Amino acid sequence: MSSTTESSNSTPSAKPELLHGVLPVLHTPFAEDGSLDRATLHREVDWAFQTGAHGVVVAMVSEVLRLGYHRRRELATEVCNAVNQRGFTVISVGAESIHEAVEFAQHAEHIGASAMMAIPPVATALGSQATVDYFSAIAQAVSIPLVVQDASSYVGAAIDVSVYVELLDRFGPEQIFFKPEASPLGPNLSKLRDATGGRARIFEGSGGINLVDCFRRGIVGTMPGTDLLDGIIALWKALQAGDETRIYELSLPICGLVALQLQAGLDGFLAIEKYLMRRRGIFVNTRQVPPVSWQLDNETAAEVDRLFDRLQAALG
Repeated sequence: MSSTTESSNSTPSAKPELLHGVLPVLHTPFAEDGSLDRATLHREVDWAFQTGAHGVVVAMVSEVLRLGYHRRRELATEVCNAVNQRGFTVISVGAESIHEAVEFAQHAEHIGASAMMAIPPVATALGSQATVDYFSAIAQAVSIPLVVQDASSYVGAAIDVSVYVELLDRFGPEQIFFKPEASPLGPNLSKLRDATGGRARIFEGSGGINLVDCFRRGIVGTMPGTDLLDGIIALWKALQAGDETRIYELSLPICGLVALQLQAGLDGFLAIEKYLMRRRGIFVNTRQVPPVSWQLDNETAAEVDRLFDRLQAALG
């Protein structure tokens, strides 16, 4: 759903659909020499849309902070090519400087992304006004919407709700979306919702462990990993239908899996997510960008397998 698509006749083009729904964050597949495995990436994107995703995202668990400038742009371009306007494409553009973040944002718009997402710089502790200035510079540089991501569950510090309110007042709910991740997630979502009079369009990004609670607080979508996508989509539909029995039948094994991922931070997510992508037959290996702080041990892998089997059984 690229914002660059134009009408082929003189009639004004339709207003772009607002970002929403289940938008999985892609895991980046690598060949043995460390290069991007393009064939596997296309297979992952195809599977996401076949499974029912509303779009895909390139972000933290895509290992963007470890890819470097050129490989990060290469990944973004390849993802947009693979999506080919089948749904939303959200590209992470956050960087350590405003100049580089704006470059990433302009590149994302140029390659046809539907939206961009940004975290604050991780090497510099910004005050509230500097944080507003950083995100404002990115939002003003392009015409596609910006998802403001608080990635404090992985890196950096939590973003104050006053920053969200000021950005929303400046740019409006069609241009600025939010993905807060600071704990406690549910109460913080409600605080943002209430501070903006319900105008804030909020995504949750807990991997699924807080999805039920956050859905009840009024989110417009979720950005989980791709590894549990079939379960998350089924859970999203059950939440929309208000099927309480189905909700907990699906959410409990998902929560168990994400709890195992959480114990080792970002590298815990990466190791287990890529393990499951290989188990699904989508990835051919579990290669990550080194160095990594944690590797999957056999006993954890066995528990992952047991919980994954329970989720698949619940899915039927």
